[in-house]
Amino acid sequence: MGPPAAAIDAMGDKVESKKIAEAAGVSVIPGFNGVVESAEHAVAVAEDIGYPVMLKASAGGGGKGMRVARDAREVAECFALATDEAKKSFGDDRLLVEKFVAAPRHVEIQLVADAHGNVACFPERECSVQRRNQKVVEEAPSPFVHQRPELRARMQAEAAQLATAVGYTSAGTVEMLVDATTADFYFLEMNTRLQVEHPVTEAVAGEDLVALMLRVADGQALPSELVGSVPPVGWAIESRIYAEDAARGFVPSTGSLTAYANPPSAVEFFH
Repeated sequence: MGPPAAAIDAMGDKVESKKIAEAAGVSVIPGFNGVVESAEHAVAVAEDIGYPVMLKASAGGGGKGMRVARDAREVAECFALATDEAKKSFGDDRLLVEKFVAAPRHVEIQLVADAHGNVACFPERECSVQRRNQKVVEEAPSPFVHQRPELRARMQAEAAQLATAVGYTSAGTVEMLVDATTADFYFLEMNTRLQVEHPVTEAVAGEDLVALMLRVADGQALPSELVGSVPPVGWAIESRIYAEDAARGFVPSTGSLTAYANPPSAVEFFH
């Protein structure tokens, strides 16, 4: 159960996925559509794109191997740091350089595609509240996109184009960066799986995404009423609880959870 291996491979590489997205007519972040070979190459690319820029691991995820640079000196420094982190985290030190979107909203388009050419796009999730490029709050629908139905329609259409172009079947998420100033959006990456935040989507779509995955895996077509855009009904929010070491600058920490109490504001909210 799941998407074809070729789709997983193609979307798992940020350089390759960006090329596929661009060829499919999907909006991509301006940048160098290839792998930078050295710090000097990265500086040359950054100068051509215009500052600020983002150096990003091609095989990256979860915020690892990402650095923002605002001048040539920072590009050279960030190239060394991001390359080292990417090598240690993913065993792949390839980097790409893109324009840094200064006021971004992080929006995810949840979709399910079948083997009959049908794609269902569900209400978007927003995960702009992050810590160290790790999601903290998931919300559906996006407060920003919900006020702009034409923006939602365009984002869903391009997500479906990408899924079709890569031969995708099963559930997946196309992540987009939305410029909060201009409302322009850009393809970021595609998660070729059902993510842990999928219940937020289910809550506002009224659909069981796991059941749809099983149906698609069985070779069945998606229900006709789901093909295209599924409208949101209501609102849903998911918050993640992070374990951090306050004595060491709140770095991530592992261990056993022995006690938990809701913050007073959360208790008040839920009651």
